[in-house]
Amino acid sequence: MKTLLTTLAIASVIVFTGCNTIKGAGQDVSKAGHAVSNTAEKTQDKIRK
Repeated sequence: MKTLLTTLAIASVIVFTGCNTIKGAGQDVSKAGHAVSNTAEKTQDKIRK
């Protein structure tokens, strides 16, 4: 019984850590996308001048 509880506890930690990691990766990708968009807008503004 202890082994089962220990295994479930470890599995839960791994699952929750994975969710946080994926969420963090999604935020990083989002920030990179915003940076690319901002750079493209600045370049477009310079071309129009």
